[in-house]
Amino acid sequence: MSISWQDFEKVELRAGTIVQVEDFPKARKPACKLWVDLGEEIGIKRSSAQVTKLYSKAELLNRQVICVTNFPAKQVADFISEVLVTGFILPDGEVVLSQPERWVPNGSRLA
Repeated sequence: MSISWQDFEKVELRAGTIVQVEDFPKARKPACKLWVDLGEEIGIKRSSAQVTKLYSKAELLNRQVICVTNFPAKQVADFISEVLVTGFILPDGEVVLSQPERWVPNGSRLA
């Protein structure tokens, strides 16, 4: 199915830096709680991410990622996920995070 350029423009994909990581034992599937700095305009937003198999908390901290910032918030157990951290799903179900190839200012929009 094709989408129009106008449809693509509706999705806000922005770069952010993970500034805090916590375990998320209440999640149904193994996950981490992430706090992502999306720049001055958006601020720090929370996300739940199922990335515990491929990334340690230390590897996640200070990593730039690409997030969808205009989805509605979603409750995951006792945590409100405000943005979707994007990644590529491998055949075994693990997620490889998507990230800018070089550092970009937090909040930069993917075009």
